Amino acid sequence: MSILDLFLIAVSLSMDAFAISVCKSLAIPGAGVPEACTMGIWFGCFQALMPVIGWILGSRFIDLIQNVDHWIAFLLLSFIGFNMIREADHTRRTGETEGSDDRLDPRTMFLLALATSIDALAVGLTFAVMDIDILPASAFIGCVTFAICFFAVLGGGRLGRRFGNNAKYLGGAVLILIGLRILITDLF
Repeated sequence: MSILDLFLIAVSLSMDAFAISVCKSLAIPGAGVPEACTMGIWFGCFQALMPVIGWILGSRFIDLIQNVDHWIAFLLLSFIGFNMIREADHTRRTGETEGSDDRLDPRTMFLLALATSIDALAVGLTFAVMDIDILPASAFIGCVTFAICFFAVLGGGRLGRRFGNNAKYLGGAVLILIGLRILITDLF
C-alpha cells in the first residue's frame, strides 16, 4: 500500500470526525487552540486505536460488530445531537449557559470519538488481511485525523462566535443527520 493510499484512507476515515469537530466547535464560541487540541487528540487517538483493535480481533469477531455498527453510531450521534439542541433551547429560554465548564467533557468526547471511529475497526481488519504493518499505519491515520480536526475546530469556533446560540441548533441537527446518514448507508 502506498503512502498516498494510506493518506486517502486516513482522510476518508476522518470525515465524520471533521464534521463533528466543526459542529461541536460551533457550540463553543470561544473555541481556540486548547479546544482544537482536545478534540484532535480524542478523535486522532480513537482513529489510531480502532484499526489496531480491528487488526487484533481478526475477522471472526467483526460479524458481531458489523451487523450493528451503524445502529451504534446512529444512537450515539443522535443522543449527543439532541443534547446539543436541548442545551441551546435551555440557553435561549433562560439566558444562562448549561454546563459551560464541561463543553468538552470526557463522557461526550468519548462517545463522539467512539461513534466516528467504528469504521476504522473494519479498516484494521482489512489491514490484517493485506498484511500491512499496523502500528505505523494506524499512527499515520491518527495524525492525519488530529490535523484535520484541529483545523476544523478553529474554523468552527470562528463561526460559533459569529452565530452564537443558533450554531448549537445547527451543530446538533448536523450530528443527528450524520448519524442518520450512517444508518441509511449501511441499511441500504
